[in-house]
Parts: sequence; C-alpha cells; structure tokens
Amino acid sequence: MFKLYLDPGHGGSDSGATGNGLQEKNIVLDIALRIRDILNNEYNNIEVNMSRTTDTYVSLDQRTNEANSWNADYFLSVHCNAFNGSAQGYEDYIYSGLSDSSPTAQYRDIMHDEIIAVNELTNRGKKKANFHVLRESFMSALLTENGFIDHSGDSAKLADATYRQQVARGHVNGLERAFNLEKSASDTLYKVIAGSFQDRENAEERVAYLDSNGIPSFLHETTITGDTWYRVQAGAYSSRSNAEERLTAVKELGIEDAYILEDQGESEVTGYAIAGSVVLSPQQMDQFVRTVNPDAPALGTYYLTFGQYYGLRGDVTFAQALHETDYFRFTGVVDEEQNNFAGIGATGPDNPGASFDTPEDGVLAHIQHLYAYASTESLPDQYPLVDPRFDLVERGSAVIWVDLNGKWAVPGDQYAQMILGLYENIVNTSIDQLQNILEQISI
Repeated sequence: MFKLYLDPGHGGSDSGATGNGLQEKNIVLDIALRIRDILNNEYNNIEVNMSRTTDTYVSLDQRTNEANSWNADYFLSVHCNAFNGSAQGYEDYIYSGLSDSSPTAQYRDIMHDEIIAVNELTNRGKKKANFHVLRESFMSALLTENGFIDHSGDSAKLADATYRQQVARGHVNGLERAFNLEKSASDTLYKVIAGSFQDRENAEERVAYLDSNGIPSFLHETTITGDTWYRVQAGAYSSRSNAEERLTAVKELGIEDAYILEDQGESEVTGYAIAGSVVLSPQQMDQFVRTVNPDAPALGTYYLTFGQYYGLRGDVTFAQALHETDYFRFTGVVDEEQNNFAGIGATGPDNPGASFDTPEDGVLAHIQHLYAYASTESLPDQYPLVDPRFDLVERGSAVIWVDLNGKWAVPGDQYAQMILGLYENIVNTSIDQLQNILEQISI
C-alpha cells in the first residue's frame, strides 16, 4: 500500500500568494483535490491523506506531525508562486540538506519531468530549500510551485479548471512512474458528464458553478459529426457506484440532465468483443445516419432484432455497415439495389459481391456472416441461412473486432478501429442530442 500525504499549501486566514483576482490557497486546494480524485479513482493499493480538504488553516507543524505519525511514504506539497508580476514558470523543491543522488532527488527528477511535460509553463528548474515541510517530514518530500499567480499569463492558465486538471494529471503521472503505482484492472471509466455545450462560455459557466459548490470539474473538447462540443466532466471513476454518488451530488445542484458516460479507453479498441448486448436504439441508429445521408434506409430495427437473436452487438454492426456503404450512399463497387450492407463477396469492380432480395435479408446476411467469425456454435435455426459465404469463414477466428483486421478487409490494419471510432461517434451524438433536448425542455 502506497501512502501519500497530500498538502495543499496555506488555507483559511493564510491566503498565500495573491494576484489577478486569485488566491493561492484556493488554486492549490483545487489542484490537490483533483490529484486525490485521480489517484483514488484510477489506481489500486493507494491511500491519500490530505492536510486539508476545505478552506481551513492548518499550521506547518500540524501538517508534518500528521504525515509523520501516519507513516506516509511520500509528502507532496502543492503551491503557487508570486514575485513582482514579471516572473513566471514552474519550479519545485526538495530539502537543501539532501544530495542530488538521494532517493528524494531521484523521485523529484521524475516528478519534475512529468509535470513539465504537461503544464505549458516555463521551466525554472529543480531547486532546494530549507522549507519546514521538507525539513521536518520523515519521508521523502517535494514542494511544487505551479506558476506565478501574479503573472498575467500564468494566472490566466491557473484560473482555468481544465488547466488545473492537466496540472493534477502531471503530478499523478509523476507519482505513478516514481513509485510504480498500479492502475486499476478495469479499463472502464465511468465519467460524470454535467453538461455538453456548443458554446464554450456556457460550458465554462457550468464549470464555475460546479467548482463554487465544491465539485471539481473541467472541459473536454470533442468533435462529433464535424461539430465541436464542450463537455463538462465532473469526475471519472473505475467504480460505477462512485460515479453514481457523484452524479447524485451534481443533480442535487439542479443539473438534472447530468449522466454517466462509460469510457473503455484505448483498450476498448483492442479488446472490444463482437458478441454482446446492443446499447443504441433503432431510432438512434437511424437518426444518426440521416444527419449525414437524409435518404438513408431505416435499418436500425433489423440490426437490433438480428443482433439480439444472434447475441452480437447489432449497433456496432450497424456502424460497420455505415463504413462499408459510406452511410448507405454506396459510393464503392456495391450498388444500392444489391442490399449488401457488409460488402460480402465484393472484391472489385468486376466482382461487386452478393445480392439480397430485401434490405431485411441484407442485414440478416451481415449478422450471420459476422456470427460465423465470432462463434464456433451452430447457426440458430429461427431464420434461414442467407449468407452465401457463411461456410467459407474460419469459424471463431474473430472474437473481438480488431480480429477482423486483415480478414474482413485486406490489408485493413485499421479496419476495426475505424468502425469502433464511428460507433463511438454514434453513441456520443445520441447522448448529446438527448441532453440538448432536455436542456431545451428545462428552459
């Protein structure tokens, strides 16, 4: 178990540095709380104890005495700087009595590199000082000075919640590398989304409102069908129950349209199974494709029905159909009249592949062809076999989507990644459209 004592500097009657309408005590508390939340939500075998979690005064002796009696493994003190309005940048400190080859200095070197990699500040270097928290702590200790609050450029960054999240992430990256922290086994993060806006100012107002009520949040910019959206994220958790607690707290502030977004991260692309349940409704599938192609056929019901029957992710299969047919515009070698939504048997202009009597049969063939790849079981007999190439597939050779790379599409080394990226766009668009409707209703 790694025990971190996390110390936001100053607090209460001690405001710390001030400048440009900001107080150090508030900025560093926010950054520290974000560090704590990232560690608690994304890592195993770690305990975080904080000198303060609210705007209260804590003496220097209280801070080090508590860390020492708790037997912390590391003492991390978070601060901002001030001088004359012209100084700027990031620097950090270890105790002046330590050598550059000490374990504390080695930890500091790693922390410094990881923080500088993300904080977009001038690098003022690695320094030493006789600060109380560095001298009196029994364990290795580091004090970070995250920009000059009285410098216009540094303070503009520090005033931005999204930037403070970035700084917190840099500290966590350093801790992970310095102490070999173990990330949670689950690749799924449950993100609490407290609003999605096309107007950045509206999103920033939502962030400010949440922060003023004790809920750290930040903006995440995303592009959906060519449009830029600003999501307000109020936490990300490896445990869904923790995400639901945060969601409840957000809704208690009057944000009724907040929701939880499951994010399986980069591993989703490498491990996303073909078998599984459908998330999207037929209406969401059909509505999405018609934002690109108003004349697209309504096939969502077929992909839902057949997907459920064969135990496959019919909505991801729908995304595959969009990729294969260019959103049912059929700009490749397959013609619309073929009802071949998966490019089954199509190898070029001289061989446009199979044809099916109806759109329903075309979807059924698509699902059956995918079933042949994903399963070694016999084909269930409720529907007739309409896929002419079912018996040509190596059964069970593609259990996850990326297994289709080089099989369904040749060479196709990014084939599944493109499908899953398109699927993510459909899901995100559906969520944001629903939230936008809810916002309009609440106005």
